[in-house]
Amino acid sequence: MKSKGNRRRGIARARDMRRWAEKQGGFAAAPDGFDRRDAATLASLVDQWLVRLETRAYSPRTVAARVWALRSFLTWAEPRGLLRPAQIDKIALEGFQRWLWLYRKENGQPLAIATQRGHLGALQAFFAWLCRDNLLPANPAADLELPRKQPRSLPRVLTVAEVETILAVPDTSDPLGQRDRAILETLYGAGLRRREVVSLDVGDLDRARGIVTVRRGKGGKDRLAPLGAQALAWIERYLEKCRPLLEVSANETALFLSGYGGRLNPNYLGNWVRRVIDAAQIGKTGSCHLFRHACATHLHENGADLRSIQELLGHARLDTTQIYTQVSIAQLRETHARCHPRGQVKPDLPPEEKPAP
Repeated sequence: MKSKGNRRRGIARARDMRRWAEKQGGFAAAPDGFDRRDAATLASLVDQWLVRLETRAYSPRTVAARVWALRSFLTWAEPRGLLRPAQIDKIALEGFQRWLWLYRKENGQPLAIATQRGHLGALQAFFAWLCRDNLLPANPAADLELPRKQPRSLPRVLTVAEVETILAVPDTSDPLGQRDRAILETLYGAGLRRREVVSLDVGDLDRARGIVTVRRGKGGKDRLAPLGAQALAWIERYLEKCRPLLEVSANETALFLSGYGGRLNPNYLGNWVRRVIDAAQIGKTGSCHLFRHACATHLHENGADLRSIQELLGHARLDTTQIYTQVSIAQLRETHARCHPRGQVKPDLPPEEKPAP
């Protein structure tokens, strides 16, 4: 993004970040402080369960979601003296459910219903595993009533002009700004999810055909996604002008590198894109998924069939893709004007009354 004041930004700031990281000795994860005095504590059993999920070939995304959910539970449980599975009953879990409902994030917003359901669903799966392995006689989470799913709302959609405004925010005179522009073009050009963008490797890019291979997308499936001429051109410029400046190790395969020379974090990418959209001052808020919706909607408005859009987005079911027939109002408006008996009839409004002299 463009320079503000005397703050060091762009590729110069990336170098400062790297030097700071080297002085700190890297970024090893800090200990979480949970009670692991023996193998029978909740924290130790959670560790065992997560390893079991990995050995059963659960996707890294699913395991990461379970890690987040179970750590939230341990954060709630341990200060209340709930350290072992036998201490957990349905009443305790309903207390955790109320805590999730009342919890407020730093911005003052509550947890989304989907997030609450995910946390409680992870607990149900964890306690079911304890029962299957005879570590607990009964599952206290079996009869836990999850919050009701909320009706699915229509996604906000960017116009083409709004997309162009957002794409113009990064300062492309700086090499790091060229990386930022390449990321935004990839989000819009290929309709990728944020995790799919950060998971791209250099070897996943096929320059000759202008496509990327998305490996282990949602559902663990691979797919091919076309980039478009603009996105491909910006990626090639980034690879030539910026990536060599960010690269720390020749063994790093990530396509898009952070200022520290490693793979970008999905949460960081989402927060950064949100700031870019705010900086564009288009009167809309959102993050990476806003580009995904824009990609699909603009394709549909220009004649792309839903089956092709489904393949591009990696949807398992066509009915998931059909939401874009609801947000793509342009075709509906054209059909209405063409087919409705009064769609193109000249309005027969009464003449305006002349004002009294």
